[in-house]
Amino acid sequence: MDREEVFKTLNEVFRDVFEDEDIVVTDETTADDIEDWDSLEHINLINAIEQEFDIKFNMGQIVAMKNVGEMVDIIISKLQD
Repeated sequence: MDREEVFKTLNEVFRDVFEDEDIVVTDETTADDIEDWDSLEHINLINAIEQEFDIKFNMGQIVAMKNVGEMVDIIISKLQD
């Protein structure tokens, strides 16, 4: 799965979790950019991403994610394992 495909899938996950069909995430997207993205929704988002991609993040990876671009990098690396 390449970066573009990961972003396409992530957009669907974000739209589902935040119930907003207008969300389009980019490398620079952060929690500050999405109105309802708080700590509780972050847990829901991480769970939804793990289920969608059939991966598991460790706590260090979750804490290290500063934006969606870093999230995509981690997803791609996990998919290649």
